[in-house]
Amino acid sequence: MLGFLSLAAFAGLAFWRGHQPLSPEQIEIQDRVVISAPILIVLYGGDRFLAANLEAIRLAATGMHEGEVDTNYLIRAQQVVAQLNACHEDNYYLANGLLTWGGAVSEGNQVLRAAVDCRTWDYVPAFFYGINLAFFQRDIAEARRMLEVGAQRSPENAASLRKLAIMLQAETFSDEKLALNYLTQQRDSVGDPALREMLDKRVGRLRGLVTLREAKRRFELTNEALMSLNQLIDHGLLPVLPEDPVKLGYELRNGQIVLRKMNIAGMEDQP
Repeated sequence: MLGFLSLAAFAGLAFWRGHQPLSPEQIEIQDRVVISAPILIVLYGGDRFLAANLEAIRLAATGMHEGEVDTNYLIRAQQVVAQLNACHEDNYYLANGLLTWGGAVSEGNQVLRAAVDCRTWDYVPAFFYGINLAFFQRDIAEARRMLEVGAQRSPENAASLRKLAIMLQAETFSDEKLALNYLTQQRDSVGDPALREMLDKRVGRLRGLVTLREAKRRFELTNEALMSLNQLIDHGLLPVLPEDPVKLGYELRNGQIVLRKMNIAGMEDQP
């Protein structure tokens, strides 16, 4: 009887409140509610893994609307899931795709960092985190460390991850000859045949860049600014243009010979 009377009182109060005029402050759209991790654990009977699963499903289903991402909601929701279960695979994938690459770099990386510490068998969080550190935060030293963590966790991908770490370091050299020397030393010092083969192609590519830039400097000593790479052949400075072992080639951009890179939509304009 007491429960029935309480329910009736609540329903009556809710009905009355629903018909009252709202103040301007109440009309403002409020942010979405995210329940804290301790309360969720209680609500789900002490099962933090169940709580993490259901919350991850909820945020995956409600974090986007008509192609727009609710970033503020996702930041809070995904951090709560990480507190419940830092190993949750869907959560770190979503955090990397929707948060880090959606503009919330530090918040997305926080979820990835927790996944790196928790998923000691999985190289992917370390790979994601390392790429983000290098691309967004320019922290090459920590990025290389994370890629090495990934390499140790995935022997089948170790060569590719270590090659990427070496290339990130090589790109920090402003002088192409110093970068070539560094890459050559790294190639000659590794014991993994697969990694050595990958680095050998990069050494050949960088050696071609050095050759082109030296020819360009000689050309411009007696001529105007170089307008086309073929001018180096026409003036007898090179018999042929160097062949790029990775098949991307070289290009003249803003008066400078550079390595042609594979373009990925949306990444070239990043600061």
